[in-house]
Amino acid sequence: MTDAQRSHPRDFIASLEKGLKVLLCFERKHAKLNLSEVARLTGYTPATARRLLLTLHELDYLHSDGKRFWVAPRTLLLARSYLMSRPAPQVAQPVLDKLADRTRQSASLGLLLDHEVLIIARSTGRRTLSTGLGIGSRLPAFCSALGRAVLSTLPREEVVSYLATTPLDPWTPKTVQDIASATGQVEHCRTFGWAECDEELELGVRSIAVPISSISDKTIAAVSLSVRAERMSMEAFRAAHLAAIREARDELRATVTFD
Repeated sequence: MTDAQRSHPRDFIASLEKGLKVLLCFERKHAKLNLSEVARLTGYTPATARRLLLTLHELDYLHSDGKRFWVAPRTLLLARSYLMSRPAPQVAQPVLDKLADRTRQSASLGLLLDHEVLIIARSTGRRTLSTGLGIGSRLPAFCSALGRAVLSTLPREEVVSYLATTPLDPWTPKTVQDIASATGQVEHCRTFGWAECDEELELGVRSIAVPISSISDKTIAAVSLSVRAERMSMEAFRAAHLAAIREARDELRATVTFD
């Protein structure tokens, strides 16, 4: 974040920003990290990364074996504050539960956050997927159905600019790896009203997402459904469940306030 983007740059505490950035380094792909890995992921010097890691360890937000660090249970208190105080996850959960129960698949609600989609509510159907996604999981916006759905209502020039600054790292051999292909997927959602991800995040998993718009038509979130690829083709997936996803979208749009 630049000073121009901060409303009160003189009041901005850079050290707090750095500490939070270190915490956000840890995810499923980076469950345990050493000093050099944290420095590389954050762009901080090893000396700065070391001080931040040791401070977070002292505060019990990180655990360590002396070489590597990992997130401690105390970090759940940060997420709990949002889940308990904001209405969106609580109001959305019954809608997702109904969608998951109706389709027997896994349903998710996500918001665009930086270059990723943050899942704020999720319901797992009877046929559990292997992705291990949960509330707080982050997905790449450029190749996820949720991300493409949310991006689809941005102006085209903003989408191109957004994708140009996004690392298009391959998650599977099927992941799109160029801006033209990624933009094309977003344009597909803009035209047809739904986005898809066909084994681009995980082999064997297909997803469809529909954007959720406010009255002013500004997209604020998206709802998705995921199935195992061996159970149905993408065409069969759309035929069987797209209507149910759209019904959940309509219910979420009428009942959930995102702020």
